[in-house]
Amino acid sequence: MKKLLIILFILISGWLLLSTGSSWQVLVSFSISVFLLLTILYLHLFLEKTYSPFITVFIVFSFLFFIVAPLIQIKVIDSRNADFMTNFPYDSGDIVFTNFLVIIFNTVFFLSYWFLKGRRRISKITLNSNNYYKRLPLTIMILLVFSFLIAIVSFGFVKNEMIKASGMSLDVSTGLFLLWKKVLFLVPFAGIILCVEYYKKNKKTSLNLLYLVMVLVLFISLLIWFKNPLVEKRNALGPIYITLIYLFIPKLLNSNVKTTFFMFFSMIVVFPLSAVITHTTSTLGDIIKRPSLLINQFEGEGINEVFNTLHYDAFVNISATVDYVKNEGFSYGEQLLSAFLFFVPRSLWEGKPINTGPLVGQHLIEHYGFNYSNLSNAMVSEGYINFGIIGVVLIAIVLAYTVIYLLTWLEGTHYIKKMMAFYFAIHLLFFLRGDFTNGFSYYIGTLIGVLGIFKLVDFLIKNAFLNQKLWKQKQKNIV
Repeated sequence: MKKLLIILFILISGWLLLSTGSSWQVLVSFSISVFLLLTILYLHLFLEKTYSPFITVFIVFSFLFFIVAPLIQIKVIDSRNADFMTNFPYDSGDIVFTNFLVIIFNTVFFLSYWFLKGRRRISKITLNSNNYYKRLPLTIMILLVFSFLIAIVSFGFVKNEMIKASGMSLDVSTGLFLLWKKVLFLVPFAGIILCVEYYKKNKKTSLNLLYLVMVLVLFISLLIWFKNPLVEKRNALGPIYITLIYLFIPKLLNSNVKTTFFMFFSMIVVFPLSAVITHTTSTLGDIIKRPSLLINQFEGEGINEVFNTLHYDAFVNISATVDYVKNEGFSYGEQLLSAFLFFVPRSLWEGKPINTGPLVGQHLIEHYGFNYSNLSNAMVSEGYINFGIIGVVLIAIVLAYTVIYLLTWLEGTHYIKKMMAFYFAIHLLFFLRGDFTNGFSYYIGTLIGVLGIFKLVDFLIKNAFLNQKLWKQKQKNIV
């Protein structure tokens, strides 16, 4: 399977490079980027002994958004003599410089990751004590009751989310909207993790097992009610349900090869192919009779149309960010400050900067006649808009440090931390695409909803038990 992944990477990259008619400078810059990513993939599959889904997702993201998508977009531009999908004009110099930034980011990130990984300390401090497992059933029940209360209070909100059309205005304030969707609706997710932990770590009677299964089914039902395609976007659903696969059937995703195979075929093969099938003009009967119709659709406009959309705008938005900086200058940390202080409402901070994606989108509207501003903005351009090339280097190092820190969670035995580390690994697809404010705030919200609320409940129960114990001891001394 390792060799198959390497061969597929080379074949897809080679075909794209050879079929993209562009200047030799552009092709050389992409070739260097391909070689760098191929090297990282080889090291990850053949030499890295540590299980690291973070690097898997990093590779898949970089291949999909920084190689496959831009090469296909450039091919479309050459064939139609058009601009990018954001109306940003094609310029070989811009493309080469964008690849230069991507190569710097990928190189610094992986070297920092490899360096820091050898110096990490694996924490074995866990909650796996007898007292903790005595508290756990009560913790699970409190979270279940809390989840039902959330479902009752938010019933109207969830119902409206299911029936309203995409893009309609919010029926509640932005703050309450984010509190519901990014924090409180994740509480059942914590309950599911704790049920599985309790099942795996404790000896149970058949009666206890029956109760546990019933509670687990209730948590799963609540999570599906809160987190389904009618309520939530795909980029938020993916990390949740892929993490559940890892939670319930870890053998499917417990190695670098398995996770790479799963992510590679999901994001680079299955998803684009499914999009081509759904957009084909041929009937199912025609395709069955003549499978070549589907092949022609995939080779022709079908695959080009799939990748020539705003879903795959990360690379060109780096170029647009560079263009923005030429006109407006660097933000010198202002954009990052806005991201870290995402929880501060604009009513209190009147001069709070808008997210980097919409900021660059507004630049495209004003200078290139585009008609949409809510764009993504990759980590590469987030670093560049703040501090230039130095910012690209710094944000790559910080990301590597974050990954190493979460790798200690993944390797530990604290169950919720372990699952939240894996969740972040899948969330990297959304996080790396940007913008930083959304990627950062959404993960922090999930962290609070899963780990934060669990810790609060466990802390309160622990102190209640301790106070009860002290009270009994005091009563005994009085007697």
